[in-house]
Amino acid sequence: MEVSAIRNAADYRAMLAEVSALIDLDPAPDTPEGERLEVLGALLEAYEARHYPIDAPDPIEAIKFSMAQHGMTIADLVPYIGPRNRVYEVLSGKRALSMRMIRRLMTLGIPASALIGPAEPVST
Repeated sequence: MEVSAIRNAADYRAMLAEVSALIDLDPAPDTPEGERLEVLGALLEAYEARHYPIDAPDPIEAIKFSMAQHGMTIADLVPYIGPRNRVYEVLSGKRALSMRMIRRLMTLGIPASALIGPAEPVST
């Protein structure tokens, strides 16, 4: 199996086309086509992580997304955040999430990294 590195956008598009064709074949993992798909997928994933990074979501947006996914209302967040007024304060950005709120919200399947937000640079 010959595989080459993705060095530019043209290589990337060509590999995407090849992966798409392999996916259409729906190969078993233990076949040459299945192994090629796995290797090309790993190469694409590495290239995309380097050239098209996805920023972590804003913590409030992560909560709102989870609410939409679970069909939740403000009242449904009371056990996780606290009284309704506190839920409104958090969702409007007037109040920061506490560690206790973060731990409770994680039980909804929201990753801690999304609730904490990106790290701020350290100044020296």
